[in-house]
Amino acid sequence: MKLLEYEAKGLFERVGIPVPHGQLATEDNNIPLPCILKSQVPTGGRGKAGGVVVVKTAAEYSEVRQKLLRLEIKGFTPRTILAEELLHIERELYLSLVVDKDQAGVVLMAHRNGGVEVEENAAEEFLRLPLDGANSATVGQQLADYYDLPGQTFALQDLVKNLYSLFHEQDMTLCEINPLVVTTEGKLIAGDAKITLDDAAQFRHPEWNFEDEKTETNFVTLDPNGNVATIANGAGLAMATVDAVSDAGMTPANFLDIGGGANEASVLAAFRRIMEYPEVKVIIINIFAGITRCDEVAKAIIAARAQINGLPPVAIRLAGTNYETAEKLLAGKRIAIHTSLHEAIETAKESL
Repeated sequence: MKLLEYEAKGLFERVGIPVPHGQLATEDNNIPLPCILKSQVPTGGRGKAGGVVVVKTAAEYSEVRQKLLRLEIKGFTPRTILAEELLHIERELYLSLVVDKDQAGVVLMAHRNGGVEVEENAAEEFLRLPLDGANSATVGQQLADYYDLPGQTFALQDLVKNLYSLFHEQDMTLCEINPLVVTTEGKLIAGDAKITLDDAAQFRHPEWNFEDEKTETNFVTLDPNGNVATIANGAGLAMATVDAVSDAGMTPANFLDIGGGANEASVLAAFRRIMEYPEVKVIIINIFAGITRCDEVAKAIIAARAQINGLPPVAIRLAGTNYETAEKLLAGKRIAIHTSLHEAIETAKESL
């Protein structure tokens, strides 16, 4: 479950992590101008896509707010806009906590260069520090040395301690501050916030009430820079699809089992998540329908092509329940269905 920025910052405020003064942007603006308006969508790259805009006048505020509410970013259109104070920025840093499956624990990651270009940093340049309950309160000095902020040792120590506590309390798998802003007044402020919660822990959190909802699909990132995305139903078929893609010399970006009761809405949501992978050139769909119906998958494919700008080509293999209806729906949109996964993969190769 991915939180929107304003939801993540609400959690930060609860544990004393500094965030900019802000509120949801309503039609009747009562936040001091100038301010910054931010589209609230569960994906990165908002700034480059035009989803973060500085406004200086009331007329500009109203115009930009309406524009952002209509602006689609990587398949997402916002329901809310966040209005925040402008920060006087001296430096932009990067800081995150993430579950490291290889180490079976939480790892802190940091970089001296944060902000919109953070992905340009080489992986080996990031500082990585394993965290536990004992050292989460003692890493302030290491971070201060790494960031070259000798006067911020105690502030960084408190920040990490509070983040680590919140990370466990809320069953997070990712907690990212990018940028972690150093203001011209010498304050550390979470300029942006990205949080992913563990869906499986929702039963422990009756208080969770976020815009995103628990997903019923099994979606796993294999390679964020992979050139092929996959959609299948059933764990076995999904694994076989990923293996076949890899054996064909392509790089699968994800493993996705849409489950046995998938419908148009849940499959369309899967397409939107796939759009977060920047290098995907084709999507391979491999469905053997039982409880899941072929016509529901077909409707989702048609909806995705109509609603999601820049959707990569699709190579489709369908069989099973309501296949004839799906075939008619897709034929009406001139979308081909392949009779085998091998045939779909060969078609996919032509798009790379």
